[in-house]
Amino acid sequence: MKYNILRSFLARGIKVTRVPWKHNVWDMKEKFDGIFFSNGPGDPALMKETIDIMKKGIEKKIPTFGICLGSQLMGIAAGGKTYKLKFGHRSQNQPCIDVETGRCYITSQNHGYAVDGKSMDKDWKVSMVNANDGSVEGVKHKKLPFFSVQYHPEAMPGPNDSQFLFDEFLKCLK
Repeated sequence: MKYNILRSFLARGIKVTRVPWKHNVWDMKEKFDGIFFSNGPGDPALMKETIDIMKKGIEKKIPTFGICLGSQLMGIAAGGKTYKLKFGHRSQNQPCIDVETGRCYITSQNHGYAVDGKSMDKDWKVSMVNANDGSVEGVKHKKLPFFSVQYHPEAMPGPNDSQFLFDEFLKCLK
């Protein structure tokens, strides 16, 4: 899990309990209101334990959010299949279109697999697509609180990266 994902939750006052990728959250004594599935390397189809945990959360109607690998796992939990991209999406300028609004977001990505949007169950839909190649960039349930994005909404590769220059200039003024 990227630390800025964790920071993004904590900055919003959310209590976070991190567990390993195949930890059975259903055995935990601690109560929780939602489940988040993070990024990570590897072929999502091989993560059977994690997919089963997500499916059980969906059955229990526990709000679920996934980023990157978490989105691929959600696609599989939604009855879909994943496939390996020829080159993958590896940059901080991938344009993704919100299917509902038509708005385009410039996103940061680093993944080699994608969800086949046509393979998911009828209760699910593609929510975001990559403007370059049309691949699935997000899925969501049509009625229940389950959604994911393939890109990294917590990434900050843009204008904030050079904020230190203002601090350097202020040092020069003293």
